[in-house]
Amino acid sequence: MASHGRAQRTAGTALAVLVLVGGCGGIGPAPVDPAVEEIQQALDVRAAALLGHDRAGYLASLEPGAAALRAAQGEEFDNIADVPLHSWGYRVKGVRHQAGKAVADTELRYRIAGYDSAPMTVSRTLELTERDGRWYVTADRAGTGAPQQLWQQGDVDAVRGSHSLVLGVGQDEKRLRELAAATDRAVPAVSGAWPSTWAGRVVVLVPDSVEAMGRLLGTPAAGYRGIAAVTTGETGGAKDGSPADRVVVNPEAYGLLGEFGQRIVLTHETTHVATRAHTSAATPMWLSEGFADWVAYRGTGRTAAEAAPELLEAVRAGDVPAVLPSDRDFFFGGDADALARAYEGGRLACEMIAGRWGEAKLTAFYRSVGEGPRREGAIERALGEELGTTPEAFTAMWRDFLREQLG
Repeated sequence: MASHGRAQRTAGTALAVLVLVGGCGGIGPAPVDPAVEEIQQALDVRAAALLGHDRAGYLASLEPGAAALRAAQGEEFDNIADVPLHSWGYRVKGVRHQAGKAVADTELRYRIAGYDSAPMTVSRTLELTERDGRWYVTADRAGTGAPQQLWQQGDVDAVRGSHSLVLGVGQDEKRLRELAAATDRAVPAVSGAWPSTWAGRVVVLVPDSVEAMGRLLGTPAAGYRGIAAVTTGETGGAKDGSPADRVVVNPEAYGLLGEFGQRIVLTHETTHVATRAHTSAATPMWLSEGFADWVAYRGTGRTAAEAAPELLEAVRAGDVPAVLPSDRDFFFGGDADALARAYEGGRLACEMIAGRWGEAKLTAFYRSVGEGPRREGAIERALGEELGTTPEAFTAMWRDFLREQLG
């Protein structure tokens, strides 16, 4: 899932001024607002205190005497204590201030040590007040449309695996260790199917409910009730994987799965992490989701009929899909059977490519599609260059493949 864009506002005082000299006009440099620099310095001190595990210094950045604020911020400071941070800082994007009060729109940028190759960026809005020449924080909240962070939901427990870091709220250590072990098994399985270089490590977040999962994703929880996990991140990221990738587990749906189902889910989501740098706006959902499912089922010994029960029923009833699944078919919150058929159809398309052209051609095809700057023409170009076919012929082959495997 791609992360949402962030609204940005610039300070009204940062407008360029017109300088008139000898009757000639020119655009001079933007005037410096001292409050912006002072607030940035105050937030730098606040960030250094959190990164240095200096609780007293962190609380000293808050308005004196604000007992409720200090209690809430102290709890949040304690919640994040077990998260292995490499960096933490604020970048002030804009300030609106008057009479010793200010609202600062900022980007919180942080990295988890050993896992993030570049900072995770989160929109935060901070309110501040000035006392005796110093700015103090009076409120700290998510920016407009920005999701919650895990430590804002409770005390975070951290479990490290050989290839994983599992961060959970409201979970017992045994469950977190099981998730770490399962993710550790998923990483080499994905690397065996995806030859491109990637980070080879995964951060897994486990909130205490599906409602909390929705808040982490910044979307209503209703659409995720039957979904065991999702992966967040920006497509087309760094070559070793997008630094923003997080696998977010729905503790309710994931807990209902057996060991095999959990294995499939975590391998599928880990594939999204591995392929993120080669996934772009040009990549259709049937390919990104189908490839992740193909990797997850690869080597399990499950037949097409066993791994695609919903599509099996449709094909045997004479309802062979006319076209490959559309992006809309993969939206959560709709018909669960139709969603399952979309995933199964995408996976079988990838299985057909691997069987007919070879696994190397499947991964080359995936990368080729992702190189396109836009959706239009990307599939057509990659089909021709990598597989020597056309969309029409490929769709016909896929429909025949469904009949052969499921009929």
